[in-house]
Amino acid sequence: MKVLAVGDIVGKVGIQKLKDCLPFIIEDKKIDFVIVNGENAADGMGLTEKNYQDILSCGADCVTMGNHTWGKKDIFNFIDDPKLIRPANYSPNNPGKGYAIFEKNGKKICVINLIGRVTMGVLSENPFLVAKNIINEVKNNVDLIIVDFHGEATAEKIAFKYYVDGDANIVFGTHTHVQTADETITEKGMGYITDIGMTGPKDSVIGMEIAASIKRFETSLPEKYKAAEGKGMFNSIMFELDDNMKVTNISRINK
Repeated sequence: MKVLAVGDIVGKVGIQKLKDCLPFIIEDKKIDFVIVNGENAADGMGLTEKNYQDILSCGADCVTMGNHTWGKKDIFNFIDDPKLIRPANYSPNNPGKGYAIFEKNGKKICVINLIGRVTMGVLSENPFLVAKNIINEVKNNVDLIIVDFHGEATAEKIAFKYYVDGDANIVFGTHTHVQTADETITEKGMGYITDIGMTGPKDSVIGMEIAASIKRFETSLPEKYKAAEGKGMFNSIMFELDDNMKVTNISRINK
């Protein structure tokens, strides 16, 4: 089985790059299941229904979110869609769901979305404990457990890798928009990478306009961010699993 995780979609450039690349990668690599992080699709902050439908039309089976989940009010109109999940460790009364179970090619696949608590600026429950509770609830009823850990701190994500090793099959990080070089397969057969990167404007500061980003750092004054334009880049990671749902290979697919 092959699972493709696509890095955070940033703005119109990211949406277009996804349209240009994803359908062809699915066909060429014979991908079975696709997860796309969409929380920056609406000009770098949030997700509109049009963005969401565009992502699904490219072949995504599941769309995950993060700290900008509520960035666009439009999301409340489709937050309960079966293919959309937001961080499971948001407050219990938040709308939407933190995980979902999908059936694809004869396999039951549970996807869990989490948000980190280190320098994220979002009040949330403990992602470690929330994840463990979900895994204990579903593990006997699914074939594959995948976690999108949306967080800033590499240490938090790496600690989580060890925490769920042997329980989850795939753990990948999102949020920093910079693809890390630490993809690994644990002795227990779990696939892991700290961050899968982004799909968005190549000439940018993690997807945002360069001038505005520099001004913020140079002057320490508030400056509104806006998604950059121009040439796009596509970051993704492909996980290959055997019949026992152990990861046997991890490949970067970047365009």
